Amino acid sequence: MSTTTDLEALVAQAAVDLEEATPQEILKWAADTFGERFCVTSSMEDAVVAHLASSVFPGVDVVFLDTGYHFAETIGTRDAVAAVMPVNVITLKPLQTVAEQDAQYGPNLHDRDPDLCCSLRKVEPLNRGLGAYDAWATGLRRDESPSRANTPVVAWDAKRRKVKIAPIARWTQQDVDDYVAANGVLLNPLLWEGYTSIGCSPLSCTAKPGEGEEGRAGRWAGSGKTECGIHL
Repeated sequence: MSTTTDLEALVAQAAVDLEEATPQEILKWAADTFGERFCVTSSMEDAVVAHLASSVFPGVDVVFLDTGYHFAETIGTRDAVAAVMPVNVITLKPLQTVAEQDAQYGPNLHDRDPDLCCSLRKVEPLNRGLGAYDAWATGLRRDESPSRANTPVVAWDAKRRKVKIAPIARWTQQDVDDYVAANGVLLNPLLWEGYTSIGCSPLSCTAKPGEGEEGRAGRWAGSGKTECGIHL
């Protein structure tokens, strides 16, 4: 599609047409529509969306943000995905190393100003990396948190002027678990240790949720922050 108006019209129609579609059908539409200008993003909490996409688009680009603060298990999951799945893993990095950021802003910026830290280490690298694409897929689900409850399966990402696709938006955690079990999908080992949402490793960014808390409760716990900024 050659213009923003064309893309927005395409998105509006696809959001209606694909609302009840399976994730594979949504991803096939994306692959057929955008080809190599389409990618999947993954935090490497699991490889579910990457696995789904590779089943309809072998060799699909899977974009991973290496913030410099990840758990070793997350980096290991990325490396395993790259080694065993028919995908092309692309690692994006911030403009500054952690040491360079500390020198400019002071240490532990994630504790003092988590919004700025996420902006520097996640949002800016993703915005830069998505320049090569017209559409990107994420693993957002409506059941994850109240802030994600209205996630459309296809949307217009006005900030980036891209088509944003959430192929498993309608899935529940049980749907994810069933797909993982049926297909032997790679998971981040931290999920077996009580983590339910995995981001950067500082305790202020990722902690195990308390009993009865929703899955993302351990992210920026006690700060009022609920999103890193990528999906705002």
